[in-house]
Amino acid sequence: MQRNPKRRAARDGAGKVVRMRGGRQKCIVLGVAGSIAAYKSAELASLLVKQGHNVFVVMTPDATEFITPLTLQTLSKNPVMTSFFDEKENWRPGHIELADRANLLLIAPATANIIAELAHGLANHPLAAIALATRAPILLAPAMNGKMWSHPATVENVEKLKLRGVEFIGPEEGMLACGYEGLGRLWNVADIAFRAEFLLARQENLIA
Repeated sequence: MQRNPKRRAARDGAGKVVRMRGGRQKCIVLGVAGSIAAYKSAELASLLVKQGHNVFVVMTPDATEFITPLTLQTLSKNPVMTSFFDEKENWRPGHIELADRANLLLIAPATANIIAELAHGLANHPLAAIALATRAPILLAPAMNGKMWSHPATVENVEKLKLRGVEFIGPEEGMLACGYEGLGRLWNVADIAFRAEFLLARQENLIA
């Protein structure tokens, strides 16, 4: 399979850990949806922390079937939210606090289901609610079966989100967990971290 030269150039540029220059520590809410690619969120959380960010992981219920909250809590060095019922310690809803604090909402992997929920404004779990409440930039890294990615419903949902300013990275072509080869693999984790850094820097420049 022929590789995309732009894809290779992006990976070369993302090979190094990029640290924020000066300024206050940025808050990244890392959303993890229920995909086999959820295990890669551990590496992504680690990279974002190494880049100097304060990372808070929010998992959908299905995501906890693929990777444990404890793993991501250890790597992010912050509590992991999986349910509205995790929010009993404070009068203020924790998901709203995260939505307000976030400098970036990054969902990786983003499944067809979470993309549909965001497109239609559903909020039946903390991650979807944060996406609805935050005013921070949103970056989605899709991962799903290729037929699901190309389905007209998914295509329509992606276009709807793009019109609202949501950014996407990937998916890429390759062998998928379902046994098919095609477009649907989660983008390279280092590239996702690099794109997150770019969006944070761009947002900081816009505010300045």
